Amino acid sequence: MSFVDQVTVKVSAGDGGNGHVSFRKEKFVDKGGPDGGDGGNGGNVIIRASNNQDTLASFRYHKEIVAGSGQPGSKNNRHGRSAEDRFIDVPVGTSVYLDSDLIVDLTKNHQEFIIARGGKGGFGNAHFVSSKRQAPRFAEKGLPGEKFSYRFELKLIADVGLVGLPNAGKSTLLSVISNAKPEIADYPFTTLTPNLGVVDFKGKTYLFADIPGLIEGAAEGKGLGHDFLKHVERTRLILHLIDINATDIAADYRLIKNELKNYSKNLSSKKEIVVLTKTDSMSPEDIAAKLSAIKKILPAKTKILEISSFSKKGIDELLRTVSNKLVRTVLKIPMTLPVIRLTADNSKTWQVKKTSEGYKVSGLEIERFASKTDFNNDDAVLRLKNILKRKGVYKELLKQGIKPGNQILIGDNGKNLEY
Repeated sequence: MSFVDQVTVKVSAGDGGNGHVSFRKEKFVDKGGPDGGDGGNGGNVIIRASNNQDTLASFRYHKEIVAGSGQPGSKNNRHGRSAEDRFIDVPVGTSVYLDSDLIVDLTKNHQEFIIARGGKGGFGNAHFVSSKRQAPRFAEKGLPGEKFSYRFELKLIADVGLVGLPNAGKSTLLSVISNAKPEIADYPFTTLTPNLGVVDFKGKTYLFADIPGLIEGAAEGKGLGHDFLKHVERTRLILHLIDINATDIAADYRLIKNELKNYSKNLSSKKEIVVLTKTDSMSPEDIAAKLSAIKKILPAKTKILEISSFSKKGIDELLRTVSNKLVRTVLKIPMTLPVIRLTADNSKTWQVKKTSEGYKVSGLEIERFASKTDFNNDDAVLRLKNILKRKGVYKELLKQGIKPGNQILIGDNGKNLEY
């Protein structure tokens, strides 16, 4: 399966089932009481992080996720069945965005989050019996489920990130130390997507990510810069690979370091090991000269290793050094609270605004009552009007000058009442 790290997905939670209107029909009982059951709840859409997933490629051809709707209620007080939740498995490291807002960041295996809530089922007429209303002839409609268009973005969570200019030897190293089989060739830009490899060393297992070769201007989005740099953010340790045959290895180091810094200060401050590759092609004297050149620009305690993936020179020392570094390095992922949409704090507020079409009433609680109302049922409409009176909406309508025959427009869903 090809590697895909960003997709747009439409999700639709299930609608709630409608409540039922019915009355008992028993032998020798002329007028039985109401026995209409409630509708079932719609299914939620739940995103779930899984270590068994490593790409978002499956969403290329399944860009709409729909949960089931609740069943309607029926007679004899039978409630409709609630729909099952719909789970979406994504790789660990997936972030969910609504427009530009981060909704949730899934950084642990089995972590779950509801990204679309199913609609509540409507009450049947048996629910509305009271001392004043012995035979209610209305029921509630189920509420619609939430619908959103989300952007899923994957940022790999690996122990080690391999970075460097194109053709620095990252893919070759990964193929030598791990089970990964990346495409390798002696020209730049062979790797166009990140490759992951599992490395076993001294009884411990580490995940290495080969980040495709960066170029100057990558932090500004040149080439595929942003697509690749984001995958370095969540690595615990950076292996900065430099081809020892380059004309100016110090300049190559600075170029990549500047791109990391320009993209994120976090990246430039990550622990790193500088690795000079392809050393089998150079004499010891020339290697010493290159080492001298690179040491002049590195912080004093920076570890520098020399390797040859072709001859396996320095590979054991590299893995030992990486293992020791990782023991002392903890990945810190900033905790980001999910964006709060409409909550109970503002659900009971409402507003009245005079428009050219009538008087518009908006507010989450009022709009929910309207969504539950069967406007073809006079008793149901009367109940909604009584709710508006009880909430003080009618008092505000009179204050704003409403007259008999004027329209009351509730929300943006086309629910209209005549005053």
